[in-house]
Amino acid sequence: MNRNYLVASFYKFVPLHDFKSLRDPLRSACRQNQLKGSILLAEEGINGMIAGQPDYVKSVLDFLRSIQGLSDLTHCQSQTDEMPFKRMKVRLKEEIVPLRTGRVNAHLKTGKFIEPEDWNAILRNPEIKVVDARNDYEIGIGTFAGAENPNTGHFNQFPEYAAKNLQSEVHKKVAMFCTGGIRCEKASAYLLQNGFEEVFQLKGGILNYLQKIPSAKSLWQGECFVFDGRVSVGQNLITGSYQSCKSCG
Repeated sequence: MNRNYLVASFYKFVPLHDFKSLRDPLRSACRQNQLKGSILLAEEGINGMIAGQPDYVKSVLDFLRSIQGLSDLTHCQSQTDEMPFKRMKVRLKEEIVPLRTGRVNAHLKTGKFIEPEDWNAILRNPEIKVVDARNDYEIGIGTFAGAENPNTGHFNQFPEYAAKNLQSEVHKKVAMFCTGGIRCEKASAYLLQNGFEEVFQLKGGILNYLQKIPSAKSLWQGECFVFDGRVSVGQNLITGSYQSCKSCG
């Protein structure tokens, strides 16, 4: 199979007070390198997925790391034989992942990162409540056995779920995971700001787990929904079996 396109996903919670001035040069860099995808910029940080020829993707990642505050930006990457995006968008937002519950300082304090190699122990620990921080339609095609489904349609419904189902005095240890890590990082910060003491999160999210943990040791069940033309990925981030509707996308 000819896997010509490199797909890179990244995010970082970091104060970007001049984020509005970054849009045009970033958009220009992506266009010059013939990339497609989506990048969100906000005062709280950056969140994006880009795809293109490997050297061009690396060029834009280098450009991003030249920006003050983003020198240590990490990314997750995979390859595919078809371009998974239709266009390139660089947008300014109030939040890079909307929680809409007032200021959540995810750059200051978040849950403890758990490496993929140590995540199975978290799942098997009966003292830890494990929550899938994604939306219901994502969970429907794959998740970790035993993880709680918050039954949300949008991430901004997480505070409502937490208020009804999580209690700091009862749930002493809470662990969360999501696709690439950004939602559970912000959700963990939210829980810590609301009295929870021990909160854990899967480092790099499901994508990092699927890339690093061999299938023989994996506790993942199903496929992982991704927000691009691939629809889903499986072990080693190989494009999954789901397909998008040709008429509505």
